[in-house]
Amino acid sequence: MRVFGILATARSVGGCAVHRSLIRTIGHHADAAGTERKPGTVGPLGSVLVGGVSAKSEGAVVLAQDGQAGQTGSGGVAVAVPPSLGATAVSAAAPGRGALWGLGAGWFTTRTLLLLIVLGVLKVTSLDVTTDVSVIYHGWYEVLQTGTFPMDDVTWQYPPGAALVMLLPGLLPWSYLISFYVLCAVFDALAIGMLVRSGMRKGRSFLGAWVWVAGVPLLGPTVYCRYDIMVTAIAVAGLLVLLRRPVLGGLLLGFGGLIKIWPLLALAGTPRGRRTRRSWTAALAALSGLAFLLAAGMNGAFQFLTFQADRGIEVESVGALPLHFARLFGGWHGLVSMNYGSVELLGPWVTVISKVSMAATLAGFAWLLYWRLRARRWQPSTTYDAALATLLVFTVTSRVISPQYLVWVVGLAAVCLTVRGTSQRPVAVMVLVATLLTTLEFPMAFGQVVNSQPWGVTVLALRNLLLVAATLLSCRRLWLSTRGDQTATLVLPPAEQPERGYPVRPGIAYEQSLLDD
Repeated sequence: MRVFGILATARSVGGCAVHRSLIRTIGHHADAAGTERKPGTVGPLGSVLVGGVSAKSEGAVVLAQDGQAGQTGSGGVAVAVPPSLGATAVSAAAPGRGALWGLGAGWFTTRTLLLLIVLGVLKVTSLDVTTDVSVIYHGWYEVLQTGTFPMDDVTWQYPPGAALVMLLPGLLPWSYLISFYVLCAVFDALAIGMLVRSGMRKGRSFLGAWVWVAGVPLLGPTVYCRYDIMVTAIAVAGLLVLLRRPVLGGLLLGFGGLIKIWPLLALAGTPRGRRTRRSWTAALAALSGLAFLLAAGMNGAFQFLTFQADRGIEVESVGALPLHFARLFGGWHGLVSMNYGSVELLGPWVTVISKVSMAATLAGFAWLLYWRLRARRWQPSTTYDAALATLLVFTVTSRVISPQYLVWVVGLAAVCLTVRGTSQRPVAVMVLVATLLTTLEFPMAFGQVVNSQPWGVTVLALRNLLLVAATLLSCRRLWLSTRGDQTATLVLPPAEQPERGYPVRPGIAYEQSLLDD
């Protein structure tokens, strides 16, 4: 027999306001053998049965328990059901002001030091990393202003949406270089703002915001001298809103994919069903619609695709390690030169390693597809964890690992750690260490890396092997976190619904609960 009760009064408990919420008390009779509960009922300690499997419902508040956990027979559990239209859930405790002030102070201090390094006030290396902006990006800006893409420039290796980023600094009143720095700082601030806002939600954490505060400056001046931090901020925003607003999240990730492809990988972990359909459709619409507009308005939008076939192995990639060690001991006599916008290894074994890298990418994506088909338990953190695992697979199997790629991984690791139940905490630590090693490798020891000297090869090997280990660990922990019984369990926050200006009255709620039963 089921009994429904409604709590429709608001009380003040210890100065904390408890708002109106719909409370359902469900009792269930079971025989001595333990009859299986029906899907949608409430089990011991506030667990909600979805598809016959008991799973803890996020946001559910246990108010009363009649009997012990796991006891058979008659027992009633009072659980606060997630609020419907017009209903208001129990207010979560406000985060401590000390944590917010600490995050703000940490971000401001680290970014001030970062800007001093970028502007040359503080010297950490003799290698000038600002020329990519002042020379290359500015040169592309001049060409793009004429209404055409740099079709004859093989260093243009980007999707058409990158043109918007190159043109954006021209709208600001300062020089192109200073305007680019300002935009990097603005997108950086937007990313930390989104992470802090997410960390203030119930069941979330500020740890993700701290990962962003610490991880970005670990990349040194490179992070503000490449446009990847802007793309990462867009991907972070899209991923954070993906579960509650699938269409908005899909649009943002689709727009990010038009700028630099990889944000589309964040869709790999969307929950099966309506959220996946809506987010993937929105991403495809944003990607194809904006691509069509850019292709129609400017010449050579997809010319960059013809520059990919003849690329070699970039000196910092995982595939370059065997050639570095062979060259260090005199076993490889190929060429190291600037090729298609990056320093690459050309010569014997390069073609073979390129094919192995491509095969590894396909194998990694095949495993991710297998995981998605076999995943049985979907938690709020699963979407974020899968996005990080997919990006790591994509990064370590690529023929190119430029230093700025690490800001992608830092961004998605930060998103993962906004959820307390994430499986990727040790992976995030490994990513931060790899980020620091990346700065030691570039720009500090880049000359030794290019010449395959012992110190440069050692730092590069440590960084790349750490990324490979992080990838394997990420995939393993993702698999274990979603492994469950044969019946799939979905434990996710509800998608945001438009609020109404009136509360749900107890009588209406009671009648609706009977109809829903």
